[in-house]
Amino acid sequence: MLGSVSSELNAAAKPSVLVIDDESTIRAALRRFFKRRDWIFDEAEDGARGLEKLLAPGAEYTAVISDLRMPGMSGMALHDELAARRPELLDRLVFSTGDVASKDAAEFVRRTRCIILEKPFELSKLTETLERIRAAAPPSP
Repeated sequence: MLGSVSSELNAAAKPSVLVIDDESTIRAALRRFFKRRDWIFDEAEDGARGLEKLLAPGAEYTAVISDLRMPGMSGMALHDELAARRPELLDRLVFSTGDVASKDAAEFVRRTRCIILEKPFELSKLTETLERIRAAAPPSP
């Protein structure tokens, strides 16, 4: 009995992440990164599926990492939906992109308060970003 309670407490204490990216190789690499650090990992292949997961009842992620450019719903559109529906999630949202030079991406970078990681990014930079997000998060009830 005590062991199962302890396991439940440990699972509840684990940080969780949702990675939204249309490239399966990037999702796989980030899955390995987070599993090695004992994070609960979830993924979505596009912005629309990511939004569904973020808006699902009881969904709670420590961090969300999204590609900026994806077919269908882009990371920019995801950002705007979350700003309207769940603005508190913007403090946990990190965008990764290989394109900050195009006009629409540059405009988005200027208007968002979210962290932007330029691809390819060093895993040490991702670790530092995650530490900042966790340090800024309100304490769990």
